[in-house]
Amino acid sequence: MTNHPNHSLVPPFQAQAELELLQFILEEPVVYPFNPIEPEAEAYFSALEQEMLAVGWSIDELEQQGHQLSQRFDELWSTLTTPTPVVSLDALSSFLHQRFAARAPKQLLTHIAQQAQQVAVKNLTLAEQLVQCVQGCLPTWGEDDLQVFARPLAFAMRAPEPSTMESTIDEIRTVAWENLSEVEQARLSLAIARYALAHVTSDATDLS
Repeated sequence: MTNHPNHSLVPPFQAQAELELLQFILEEPVVYPFNPIEPEAEAYFSALEQEMLAVGWSIDELEQQGHQLSQRFDELWSTLTTPTPVVSLDALSSFLHQRFAARAPKQLLTHIAQQAQQVAVKNLTLAEQLVQCVQGCLPTWGEDDLQVFARPLAFAMRAPEPSTMESTIDEIRTVAWENLSEVEQARLSLAIARYALAHVTSDATDLS
């Protein structure tokens, strides 16, 4: 008896639709609107939905696939391991005070050290960790505003390289804290917080 090859479990229509969807995504020239509340976002998603319907996807299928994808992301996120602080709070506070006492108030450095210890073990993005480190000592700044400064700092400094951190801090005027503008205070605080987070989860002997 001749053995027949195993047929694909994926229906031909679904396979073709998925290929067309992948091709559409890869060839899409329009910049993705990462902020969904922007005016351009609604038009973008509406046009994208019409494209998906045109290749054979139904609204129910899109919603189902979106729900499954969201669930999968949640599952993967929950399995992420968080770094364990290897530097004590006293050691971290001492490190920040020695390095930045001439740039920022002692109370602010202590607050950043305490928050860095806490957020380092949470499943948060680096930008979110930075904001939580400084938000309590910058009461005039909202979370969204601090995120504006934190995001580029997080993206540019994913690797805790001392030269990168120092250059960021050096861009801010070396004057007394009270003589800095509010923007400079926010940027300096976030840069110090990034230094603290890099130090708290590593031996960081090269940062000291």
